[in-house]
Amino acid sequence: MIKPENDDIKLFRESVKDATPLSKRHVKVQLDLQRPKPKPIPKKFPRADQQLLADSLSDHFIPAYELEAGEAAVYLRAGHSPDILNKLRRGHWPIQAAIDLHGMMSDQARLYVSTFISDCKSRGIRCVRIVHGKGLSSRNQEPILKNKLRSWLMQKDEVIAYVEAKKQDGGSGAMIVLLKA
Repeated sequence: MIKPENDDIKLFRESVKDATPLSKRHVKVQLDLQRPKPKPIPKKFPRADQQLLADSLSDHFIPAYELEAGEAAVYLRAGHSPDILNKLRRGHWPIQAAIDLHGMMSDQARLYVSTFISDCKSRGIRCVRIVHGKGLSSRNQEPILKNKLRSWLMQKDEVIAYVEAKKQDGGSGAMIVLLKA
């Protein structure tokens, strides 16, 4: 069965009817067998990136250890000097960025914290304040986000330490967090 030629094929054949094909001895094919093919770069979708950030933190993480200084929460990643906590409490590093989690649901706050820390890391920000609130508006007036935030921060590799904020920076309703350089 022969297919009828369409106009494009007819036009092409008409255009090249007087052309002389090259002999095989004139054709040079250069193969670069030494260099491996590059791996394909996957397309990134913002929604997928957000989901990865959200999934990187668990609400069910049980910390191996957390230092308690009375009622104040204090955390220092293993391998770092305890002097970091004193410097962080005294404001040795200026707070360069801050977020407020008031009124957010847990899932929304988790994504917001993860995105915030990732953004701070890419911008070279070292010290941040995260206001989580005291839980006065929540059921049973318990600070739900405070406990979850502590757990989330311990899971982030970028976090070196955190301390409860000074009274003028939010007191027991906020954390001062030191990130890796």
